Amino acid sequence: MWWVVVEEQRGGGDARAWNVTRTKPAGPDREHADEVARRLAFSHEPVHPSAVKERKVLRVGDGYLVIATGRTATFHFRVTLGETVAEPE
Repeated sequence: MWWVVVEEQRGGGDARAWNVTRTKPAGPDREHADEVARRLAFSHEPVHPSAVKERKVLRVGDGYLVIATGRTATFHFRVTLGETVAEPE
């Protein structure tokens, strides 16, 4: 089973941390999961900036790096593909 995961910075100042902010099941097919991830890269509304004026989407590895520019600052978030792997017993 493939999943799409969105990671972005939360908090401010010294309390900033990367967090998983969204997970979405994307079915058994990697190609379909990549389509889901691509759509999210263009449609996800990140916490920062609160109003995205410009979005640059870069394909990196198994996902996308999105550089989102707001009115006064630029932030980024990641949209990554992940496949469920069975744990050894």
